[in-house]
Amino acid sequence: MNSALKWKLIAGFLLVFLAGGATGVFVSAATAHRFLLGAHRHGYAAQAMKNRLQWQLRLTDEQMAKISPIIEKTGAQLEEIRGETGRRVRETIAEAHREIAPVLTPEQQQRLQQMEERRRRWFQHRQRPAPVSPATPEASPH
Repeated sequence: MNSALKWKLIAGFLLVFLAGGATGVFVSAATAHRFLLGAHRHGYAAQAMKNRLQWQLRLTDEQMAKISPIIEKTGAQLEEIRGETGRRVRETIAEAHREIAPVLTPEQQQRLQQMEERRRRWFQHRQRPAPVSPATPEASPH
């Protein structure tokens, strides 16, 4: 095997490795973004907890019936905490923008207002409830 072919093979393997790493980072970031920042339907946290506990603990139907009220209460509390945290984050960002604005030029202030409007529209879009299929048990109104 000559030296040029050896370097081409090494470069090819390196390129494939980097492409795989980049794909992994992209997929992980997209999944994390959707999970952490995406809008969840009502009851999402409780259903995820039920699924995880039933699978990991191999709970019987009787056990699930007994712990369901506890999980529902916990899920509601987690949704409330998530909503409150999101509200606090939005307030903190808005306060920072109010403090930053006097330091900016008029053009920069206009750009900051445009950024704020885009953020507001994004959050309004994310706050719309996700459609729930009629076959889903938690299809009850909020």
